[in-house]
Amino acid sequence: MKTQITTFFKSAIILSTMLCPMLIQAQDTTKTKIANLRPYDKSGINVFEAPKDTDATFNGLAVRFGAGFTQSFQNLEHSNTSTLPANKLYAISPGFNTANANLFMDVQLADGIRLNLTSYLSSRHHNETWVKGGYIQFDKLPFKGAFWEDLMKITTIKVGHMEINYGDAHLRRSDGGHTLYNPFVENNIMDEFTTEIGGEIYIRKNGFTGMIGASNGMIKGNIDSLVATAQDANTHKSPSIYLKGAYDKQINDLVRFRLAASYYTNKSSGSNTLFGGDRTGSNYFMAMEKAGGTYAANAFSGRFNPGFTKKISTIQLNAFIKVSGFELFGTYEAAEGRSKTETNERKASQFAIDGVYRFGKEENLFLGAKYNTVTSALAGVTNDVTIDRVTFAGGWFVTRNVLLKAEIVNQKYKDFANADYRSGGKFNGYVIQAVVGF
Repeated sequence: MKTQITTFFKSAIILSTMLCPMLIQAQDTTKTKIANLRPYDKSGINVFEAPKDTDATFNGLAVRFGAGFTQSFQNLEHSNTSTLPANKLYAISPGFNTANANLFMDVQLADGIRLNLTSYLSSRHHNETWVKGGYIQFDKLPFKGAFWEDLMKITTIKVGHMEINYGDAHLRRSDGGHTLYNPFVENNIMDEFTTEIGGEIYIRKNGFTGMIGASNGMIKGNIDSLVATAQDANTHKSPSIYLKGAYDKQINDLVRFRLAASYYTNKSSGSNTLFGGDRTGSNYFMAMEKAGGTYAANAFSGRFNPGFTKKISTIQLNAFIKVSGFELFGTYEAAEGRSKTETNERKASQFAIDGVYRFGKEENLFLGAKYNTVTSALAGVTNDVTIDRVTFAGGWFVTRNVLLKAEIVNQKYKDFANADYRSGGKFNGYVIQAVVGF
């Protein structure tokens, strides 16, 4: 017994000796700021690409944890006109939805080198904790010389399995538990969001931003060979190439203007998910879903995925203007592609515009309205279909980290065949959300 006690204390002393330098270093890291990080609170609203600051002080490795939490109450009604018994809709009633939560870890690894890791702690699509993605960002390089210093003053490099920067709409969307950037409850009907393995290079100067990116073109990494189909014998996996250009100018104290254009293409993907890459789910639970479904299997209620999984080319144009407390944000999108079981490419287009008026002390109150419409060809169907959504929203930032918002929504489905459960479909009602972000 005496020997065991002696061994325990020896081990404790050795362990304490090993941990002391780490604990001292951890205390010192509070002096280091996590540089070029888009804030997760109210101050991150209308921040698009992460800021570029090359003058941040580095005093050692620093770690910062943040989170996003959203609890919603939903009161929606839905209906369709399809006469087929198999197209009966899920029975829904007012109630609280599953709470969503995200965890952010940001690490300042070195001067000008930052790491991000984001995890979903709870979501509609997956209730268990799992990793969304992460990346390493270089705003400086550990090379000596005036050339490298001058280059990195205007250059940013991101590499990882990360949310790719296609368009501006994804920078204002709700992402799992982190819904604080979005003045509305839900994202665009055709939701432009995915995580892919790749890298992006940014050049920024005098308000202009240029970006070129390349990725594996799929939401997951794999080394599987593609399987030929009767419609498509191509088994070669192609990378995705995407581009973005933007001009962002604070014209004076009251007026800010931003214009952006993005392009994304993949000629032969294993399974592209640019319009279906969200692994958390919609904020309209079970709206316009068929009877017998489950929350996890029917996670994307109210959205539309054109299914361009094998081949895709798409452009997105965005305009943003803020005059005092009034904001106007617009999106136009034109996409074309097909799946591996199709021979002909189909087209889909989207238009969205929203106006938000922020007022009160430090603009802590807001009112907003949004119109969103999608028109698309369906596989094997001759006529195009249309989905329209009109929303009205309001919110109150209790603090910079706490938001209460509500939305009234009316969404309609047009020109769907009777055999489709969305024929004559519509849903309407309201959703209230309590949000925390820090």
